[in-house]
Order: sequence, then structure tokens, then C-alpha cells
Amino acid sequence: MIQFEDVKKTYEDGREVLKSVNLDIQAGEITVLIGPSGCGKTTTMKLINRLIAPSAGQIRIDGQDIAKSDPVGLRRKIGYVIQNIGLFPHMTIAKNVGVVPRLLKWDRAATDRRVDELLSLVGLDSEIYRSRYPSELSGGQQQRIGVIRALAADPDIILMDEPFSALDPISREQLQNELIRLQQELRKTIVFVTHDMDEAIKLGDTIVLMKDGNIVQTGRPEQILRHPANDFVKSFIGKKRLANEHQPDELPIVDEVMVEHPATASPTRGLAEAVKMMEKRRVDSLLIVDKNNRLQGSVSIYRVLDQYGEESKTVADVMKPVEHVVQTGTSLSAALQIMSEHQLSNLAVVREDRQFVGLITRGTVVSHMAGMYASERPGESDHVAV
Repeated sequence: MIQFEDVKKTYEDGREVLKSVNLDIQAGEITVLIGPSGCGKTTTMKLINRLIAPSAGQIRIDGQDIAKSDPVGLRRKIGYVIQNIGLFPHMTIAKNVGVVPRLLKWDRAATDRRVDELLSLVGLDSEIYRSRYPSELSGGQQQRIGVIRALAADPDIILMDEPFSALDPISREQLQNELIRLQQELRKTIVFVTHDMDEAIKLGDTIVLMKDGNIVQTGRPEQILRHPANDFVKSFIGKKRLANEHQPDELPIVDEVMVEHPATASPTRGLAEAVKMMEKRRVDSLLIVDKNNRLQGSVSIYRVLDQYGEESKTVADVMKPVEHVVQTGTSLSAALQIMSEHQLSNLAVVREDRQFVGLITRGTVVSHMAGMYASERPGESDHVAV
């Protein structure tokens, strides 16, 4: 556990960045610090690894006052991921990931094993990527390297300062999902700074809302969504991110017509969170996937609202099985036949192991058919009887 007790931070010019912060950050959870620019969230996070020293108060990790610890040794035990990644451009990926283990004097074989293990953990083939340089990777791949570099020495605590904010919306969502999956496996204590309420709700076990150097509200996403403390919190909950609409190509198999990033949720999400996700994505249902992205079921707004009064319930308690799916590579005509026979508004696309990859909807089908007609229209006049 990380504990802040009456922590204040005032700079020499008199700016009072933190006024009196009292906060308990639970071990093994993702705690999200959120608020407008200048609210003190990044300062709060940097106090944990002593990049900034408090003006007053005490910060303890597992009961030990960090002011009495060696700052260099402390930082080597705490992973740190920042927005601009900070990879060393002239080092290979393997050397970038192995920086902290080398500083801690791990032997070369152990460091190499750890690098390979971590690359595999985020779906990057070590034989391909360990000898590459950062400039040879996409932004999303570079950010994955930044995350696993923070994990390299197996720290209990990881600090993440708006790590995904510079990425495009699709890469950002992929990295968010990756972080959720990793956390389900590793159970680290993660302090995550963001200014995006949607990201906070998706990632956070606990959300800490800050304003003007004060903590305005702390709680589970479900609690904050149901019981916002004041108008400031309500305004944050109501903020919308710009949608990045993905238009699939017009090819006659489901892989090319499906929505690749539909609205999904993990089985542990609360009902208020589910409603918020539906509102954000402008849908009336969510597909439920486990940590391995395997399809578990679906939940509609009607099933959620029917049980909404039960604050302890999750979407796993109200979801229903998905009876009809198609595998990748299925023809669009075959998918349409299934949708017609069973009067379905949408149809999930899965791999053989039931890993979820996309969704066919009436809207995607209409868009596809409209595109087909548009491409045929210039030649229609040759065949019309007058």
C-alpha cells in the first residue's frame, strides 16, 4: 500500500500545487489520478518515486517512510512509463528493455530471458523485435516496449504518466486492453495519470479526481458514476471524446465488413459502468469478453436497467450467452443468411478458439451494400429500358 498523509507541495515562487493530500493507494490495483491541467495529479505521482520532494507531510510504501530511502534505489524498484516513451534511440529493443536489470547487476542470461519473456507477454516475437531499434517500430509498438521496460525488474509498483495520450484512438484502445490483460495476470500496484474520464473508467479499480491541488472524490468507478460528489465531478463524467469512425473496406467476407473495435466490457465491470460505456459508444448492448478476449456473452441496456438497483452486481451476473457466431473468413452472404434466419441485429465474428475479433451489424451491411450500388450506378443507364 502507498499512503499519503497531509502531503503538501509549494514551490519557491509561492505556487501551492498540492494543498493537503490524504490518500491510500491499494496494492495490486490500478489507481487512476485524473483532473484538469495543473490540478496536481502528475506532481502527486512523481512524489511516489521522489522525482519531486513534498514540502510537508509523509509518504509511506508498505509502512516505510520513503524520505528515509535512497532515491536512486527507490526508483530502480518502481517502474515508470511516460507519454513520450523515452526509449534510448541508439539502443536495440533488447537493451532498452534490459536497462534496469543491468543496473541491478542481473547476469546476462537472466536479463535475456526476461527480455524474451516480456516481449512475448505483449505479443512481440523476440526473434524479430529484440534486435530492432525504436525508430523501426510503430508508435503503439514503442509504447508496448515502454510498458515492458517498466516491468523488466519485476517491480511491485508502476507509475504511468498519460502513457497512451499521444497515440491514435485505435492504438490507444488496444494498449488499454493490453494493460487490463497484463494487470489481470500480474496484479501490480499501478498509479495511472490521465485527463480522460473514459480511460479512467475503463482502467481504474479506484479513481481519484483532483482539482486545484485537492482531492475532490475518491472511489470505485461504479461509485463515482452513481454518486458524483459535485458539479465538477459531474462535468468530468459527462465529457465526450471525439469518435474515430472506422470504415471497413468493401470486400465480400465478414473480416472486411465487420466493425473491428465494437463496444466490449470485461465480466467484472459494474452495471453503472456498463451504462456509461453504452452511452459513450451510442449502443444499446455490450459484448462481454474475458482477459484472453474470448467471447463470454452479451448484455443489453434492458437487462442492465432491470438489475440497476443492485450495486454489487456486475455484467457477468446479467449477461446472456451468444448463441450465433461466424468464424473469420466466412462469406458475407452466409452471415446475412444467419442474421435473417434468426432475426439478429448483429453477429459476432470469432476465431476457432472463440476469440472475439469483430461484429457484423445492420449498419455495416447497409454501408457495404450502398458502396456496391454506388460502384455499379455509372453503368446502369446502359441497361434501363426507356
